[in-house]
Amino acid sequence: MAEPEYDIVLASASPRRRELLEKAGVDFRVHAVDVDETLDGELAQDPVEAVKHLAERKAKAAVEQLVTPDYDGTMVVLGSDTMVVFRGEIFGKPRDAADAERMLRALSGHGHDVHTAVSFWAVHAPADGDVGVFYRTFVDTTYVYFRDLADDEIAAYIESGDPFDKAGAYGIQSGAKAFVDHIEGDLDTVIGFPVARLAREFPDIFAR
Repeated sequence: MAEPEYDIVLASASPRRRELLEKAGVDFRVHAVDVDETLDGELAQDPVEAVKHLAERKAKAAVEQLVTPDYDGTMVVLGSDTMVVFRGEIFGKPRDAADAERMLRALSGHGHDVHTAVSFWAVHAPADGDVGVFYRTFVDTTYVYFRDLADDEIAAYIESGDPFDKAGAYGIQSGAKAFVDHIEGDLDTVIGFPVARLAREFPDIFAR
């Protein structure tokens, strides 16, 4: 088998994104980045643009860290971000148990949007030339519908600790699976990385 012609880098520490890419057979390495996820007033009012912006911010940070002056080669960097949006409000990771309870009570018995953005950056840095950068970002959306949740279900789920590192205070692949009545769209988008959409948009990284 021929050696890959370029490195693929996932700019995320999320174990869920890593598992989805591994399952899809993508050969990649992880370079986690820590970026400011603060949104200004205008972006906070536009969740689709906001999630794109954060995915791009993460991918760009990884590129800036990895493509040093002595770097020679070609690299693909994937940045991603996921947002849960209910009636126009972005539900991020809960600050505490009370915030998680607020989100879960709001989502109970209703539908909401889950937007996941993937920002694809291709960097070519020849030893004797200028660095070339191409990037493109897409957003995939899945609609998730929760059944009515009982108070004791919400309390037990919060007690489990599962909500606290997840947008919207729930993980559809873990304890909150039982909360879901149905979805419209790709389950992987809710988990955090729409692999099928990535394969349609950038098939070359799956064909190596």
